[in-house]
Amino acid sequence: MDFLLTAFDSSSGHHGAQIGDALIFLAAAVLFAPLLKRLRFSLVLGYLAAGAMIGPSGFHMIDDTTQVRELADIGVVFLLFAIGLELSFERLKVMRRLVFGLGTGQMVLTTLALVIVSIWVGQSFGAAVVIGAALALSSTAFVLQLMTERGELSTRHGRAVFSTLLFQDLAVVPILVIVPLIGAGGTGESMALALLFTLVKAVVALTVIVVAGRLLLRPLYRVIAAAGAPELFTAMTLLVVLGIGWATQMVGLSMALGAFLAGLLLSESEFRHQVEADIEPFRGILLGLFFMTVGMSIDLGLAFSDVFLVLACLGGLIAIKFALMLGVALAMRLPVAAALKSAALLAQGGEFAFVIIGAATAATVVSGETGDLLFLVIALSMTVTPAIVWGIGHLAGLFERHHDVTPANRAEDIAELEGHVIIAGFGRVGRTVARLLDAKLVPYIAIDTDVQRVRDGRRDGHAVYFGNAARADVLRLLGGEKARAVVVTMSTQGHAVDRTVSHVRRRLPHLPIYARARDAIHARRLEELGVEGTVLETLEASLQLGGVVLRNTGVEAEQVEELIRALRHVDGIDAVSDQERQM
Repeated sequence: MDFLLTAFDSSSGHHGAQIGDALIFLAAAVLFAPLLKRLRFSLVLGYLAAGAMIGPSGFHMIDDTTQVRELADIGVVFLLFAIGLELSFERLKVMRRLVFGLGTGQMVLTTLALVIVSIWVGQSFGAAVVIGAALALSSTAFVLQLMTERGELSTRHGRAVFSTLLFQDLAVVPILVIVPLIGAGGTGESMALALLFTLVKAVVALTVIVVAGRLLLRPLYRVIAAAGAPELFTAMTLLVVLGIGWATQMVGLSMALGAFLAGLLLSESEFRHQVEADIEPFRGILLGLFFMTVGMSIDLGLAFSDVFLVLACLGGLIAIKFALMLGVALAMRLPVAAALKSAALLAQGGEFAFVIIGAATAATVVSGETGDLLFLVIALSMTVTPAIVWGIGHLAGLFERHHDVTPANRAEDIAELEGHVIIAGFGRVGRTVARLLDAKLVPYIAIDTDVQRVRDGRRDGHAVYFGNAARADVLRLLGGEKARAVVVTMSTQGHAVDRTVSHVRRRLPHLPIYARARDAIHARRLEELGVEGTVLETLEASLQLGGVVLRNTGVEAEQVEELIRALRHVDGIDAVSDQERQM
């Protein structure tokens, strides 16, 4: 009986400690993160600062991060799942040149350079290989969160950075296979056989997951949705994310890669928007927890006791990764500004480096002292990333400002695009369309004849160029043959819209055109020219304003939308009839 009471007390104390730790994490997030956000710092930096304050090097509020680390890593899993939801297999196919070109170049060159440096400072060859490969990885969680905050995911450098991170996630698998073999003194032949076996197993597993997912996911979601229980729908989403992530982890791949694959599979379904809304709270809180655990791993005592060594390692890592990524990006024909931004975003160490170096330390490939130093350098490199991105962003802006922005001189920017949208006119309407496409990672190219609009747009990270969309050579340079649609958003004063629509329809008869119309008669004329859809300036504004009023007076949103659709049709016809009678 005494034994049972003791066990109960121990269990109660254990659970109480876990709840206490959770309360500390939540309080730190609530206090520190919004404060730094209010001071115009990145939210990521706020979570890092919160973690450093409550960790072993701060106020010692939480000393053991091992129990929290696994839960925090799920935040990265949900982040990759959300990114997969915004993409599709077709769009990923378009990015293959960047994934295997830019990603391979960055990974191979950076690993070789860091191996040479590691051997030069006295590491054994095996340790140098592991250290070089681990430090060549960048932080998927940090970089994607920063680009999301800055609205840069669908920009030129955003696609380049995401492609490189995707390749790095794939590279984690063979690195983790090699580490125990090096610790056991494996030969080159045994390593090659192990890598080949892992590659075959990974290809088979991914093929099974993709085929099974396409066959089963949509029917399962239909059944769950038909049950009419929102909590079951959310539970199904959690099961898919964690289940596919667990399945990939069981075959030696990363859980985050499996979650990304799950997102890709669901991106093609009609349930993607509800799924995205369901996982948003989980993603936010768990990702914040991940950033705080990174902050807790910063050993301030080691940093202050050997500050010059730490600063030398930190500066060397960032300088090597930045310089090599910049060189690879320029070799892949990225513009200077995009190459600079890409290099700044990928100059830090990554979360998977913690896993690899931890495994190398356990296998005695890397000494404990070296592992502690590397952990500190990686965490600090993440911490300074927002400042580096901010500084290099201003430098990149100078190149944008002084570089010609005509599509003729930037044809390499567009060469890889496929299934993109061409926006003709980049005023207020064009910018709004671009923001909507940005939010869903739909690639676009915008064009305008106003130089200042072009410069302002490019400074804000938009893919906008100077030129006239009515010209055949400009349409060709904009990738018109591979585009999915043209949106004509320029001012309806004069005949610019009609002229542009006529030229696009004549040169690219297969391409859907959507245009901004002055009134109902103008809309009918544009439809006769071949426009598939029009938006009337005055009518649309009044309908949307009336819809806001109705919703605020208690009318259900679905009823409001149905009424607006009906009035669009009726008012459009009536407006044409009234104006024709007056004529």
